[in-house]
Amino acid sequence: MSDKKTEKPAWILKERIFSEDHMFTRLMGYAIEENLSETYQALYYARDKHEGQARMTSPFTQEHIPYIIHPLMMACHAHAMGIKNDKVLATVLLHDVCEDCGVKPEELPFSDEIRHSVAILTKPEGYSGTKEEKDRYYDDIATDGVASIVKALDRCNNVSLMALAFSKEKMIDYVEETQDYVYPLLEHIKRGDLEYNDAVFLIKYQLRSTVETIKAFILKDNA
Repeated sequence: MSDKKTEKPAWILKERIFSEDHMFTRLMGYAIEENLSETYQALYYARDKHEGQARMTSPFTQEHIPYIIHPLMMACHAHAMGIKNDKVLATVLLHDVCEDCGVKPEELPFSDEIRHSVAILTKPEGYSGTKEEKDRYYDDIATDGVASIVKALDRCNNVSLMALAFSKEKMIDYVEETQDYVYPLLEHIKRGDLEYNDAVFLIKYQLRSTVETIKAFILKDNA
């Protein structure tokens, strides 16, 4: 048998999977065709508030990833799975605005339901990720059907792509939080919101398969 080392593949790492302009236009078309008035407004509002912000990227790429790609991809993902609820899609687009852009939930120019869901999804100032804080945070999310499905979509998108940018230690913490809090949240959504059953199945498949792949690579690296 040859003991020659396997050469590393000359791959180019692509973190920009879809164009933000294409996703924006796609969602705009849906919003107009399906009379999703708050989604229509949220598209412009989120793009304006996240202007100039960027996603974390891998050290193996020099790509600039505008932050707006994250909520746009989540909204496209949700709509493609059949989630066409105006409040859900608008909350998806706005879910990071308060936490990252200095906007208070009560200042959002949207319906009370959307402001409430975004407020629940926004981590409080000084949040450090202790078990007690996570317990409170996820317990609050579980009280709101919109916030619950948005959090599941958020984690699915982040686990799929942020693994490129996270350190090994951060990824381990993220995987453990996903198993301890997001998997139970998915079961809660499935029991409480029958309309999201198909979406939960697809999210669970993508989330679990990605997490198990990440765990396998981490275990191999530590072997």
